[in-house]
Amino acid sequence: MQLHLYNTASKKKELIVQPEGRPLGIYSCGITAYDYAHLGNWRHYVMDDLLIRTLKYDGYTLKHVQNVTDVGHLTSDADTGEDKLEKGARREGTSVYDVARKFERYFYETGDKLNIIRPDVVTRATEYIQQQLQIAVALEEKGFAYLIPGDGLYFDTSKVANYGALAGFKPEGLQEGARVEKVAGKRYPTDFAVWKLEKPGENRQMVWPSPWGERSFPGWHLECVAMSLDQLGQPVDIHTGGVDHIPVHHTNEIAQAEAYTGRTPFVRVWVHGNFMRIDGQKMSKSLGNIYRLEDVLERGFTPMGLRYLFLMSHYRHELNFTWESLAAAQTAYDRLLRSLAQDGRTRESGMVTQERLDKAQEYREKFLAAINDDLNSSAGLAVINQILKSNLLPQERYDLILDLDDILGLDLRRQSTLLGRAEQLEVVLDDDGEAQRLLDERTQARANKDFARADFLRERIEALGYQIIDTPTGAKVQKRRV
Repeated sequence: MQLHLYNTASKKKELIVQPEGRPLGIYSCGITAYDYAHLGNWRHYVMDDLLIRTLKYDGYTLKHVQNVTDVGHLTSDADTGEDKLEKGARREGTSVYDVARKFERYFYETGDKLNIIRPDVVTRATEYIQQQLQIAVALEEKGFAYLIPGDGLYFDTSKVANYGALAGFKPEGLQEGARVEKVAGKRYPTDFAVWKLEKPGENRQMVWPSPWGERSFPGWHLECVAMSLDQLGQPVDIHTGGVDHIPVHHTNEIAQAEAYTGRTPFVRVWVHGNFMRIDGQKMSKSLGNIYRLEDVLERGFTPMGLRYLFLMSHYRHELNFTWESLAAAQTAYDRLLRSLAQDGRTRESGMVTQERLDKAQEYREKFLAAINDDLNSSAGLAVINQILKSNLLPQERYDLILDLDDILGLDLRRQSTLLGRAEQLEVVLDDDGEAQRLLDERTQARANKDFARADFLRERIEALGYQIIDTPTGAKVQKRRV
């Protein structure tokens, strides 16, 4: 199988070809390490993980590079506002370097819980200052950048013929103040900062000397150019990110990289994941709907239940997150685990038949065809459910689904084994009080008429090996016989 991916640049699906004599180079836009990653972030990184897993399963050899932005990302994409790292450090009451390492560590440890494979190489913006400075100097020498005294070095987008092609806009059609804010001294509305100067009174913790000032720092869009060119060369085979990166960050990466090297394209295939909304609304601090993985766990859901929810929709479609949809995904995941636990401990005798071998291969090919068609994970999950209902022997179903889970990353082998052992030994996965705690939550959910959550909690209780018994004094939990 070979993977076809939708390329944002060409607006069509393209075959991913293994380069001759080297790994396939993948660059993923990582976090700006000033705060906790939220569910919208995790949806994107699960997409990246699905991509990596699919390529590996298909037999590609890879080099996956991911950056950590620990300097230079201003609160406005228009090169105004303060640095997000400086803001985070002030909020945390610590140094910029400490806050960057704290949230970088949180990011990768939380990604582990979501079964996200760590990248082969992690690069940090602060470790690439000299490379970024070299590019900035070269852009000015080539006439692609100009200095605004007291502000910084800006890229002249009028010098690039195809600027904005990735996003599908024409720079001459933009008005200053629409896509970008006004910055005094800019020659053109879409011009952007390559290198910034510290302003009086800022007292930044992260500054470096440059030809334009003793206290200065790189612009956000420069770091990914320096890191990707250093680690992967040009062209980068696949570059991933969110759709919000298309009109500004990735458009500006292309402009700088191609102006600096004099070669095109900077990237062969651009892959962008769509937004996630919460209850139909944009995530916003003012609405209080920016959730972290910890919020999911506190409500009794599991990391794999969340991952299952993400896989239920295509990465290029908007996902509307609700607690009800997560409950449905968790229920579906738990049912899958129970089926696998049952199949895994059932040793049904039967002769190997060519008919069943052919049927298993048919399911495998159907699953792989879906996934290799632009990572269609929802269609892939549908095939998994077909396998569960098939007339394959239990062990055949078990082996086939666990093999395909190398792509889905749902941790099915370990989780189903834990569940199977718990059911056989008549013990719960956590502690003896867990079932009662879930029952108490279910009672409260029913009182609040939150029946979707009540149903989900019943499923969780049953998954722990208990059943709910109604008595004259109320519902109780009782250990279920296997």
